[in-house]
Amino acid sequence: MSDGSGRSTFTDGYVVPISGLLALLFALMAGLTAGRALSGDPADAVLPVAFAIGAVLAIRFRQRHAGSE
Repeated sequence: MSDGSGRSTFTDGYVVPISGLLALLFALMAGLTAGRALSGDPADAVLPVAFAIGAVLAIRFRQRHAGSE
């Protein structure tokens, strides 16, 4: 989407808040699944670790787009 000025209007105000909410959601899901992973089979630890990695990646993505604006 473009408004004719040569820059994208889609990413102007939406990327940073949405990626922040995604990071919060991934961190929340990692916290909710951590108890089951710590008390069970070591293979159960994959899910919270994946959510934690997703949260970190979303934060990095948010910082990259916040710095470019």
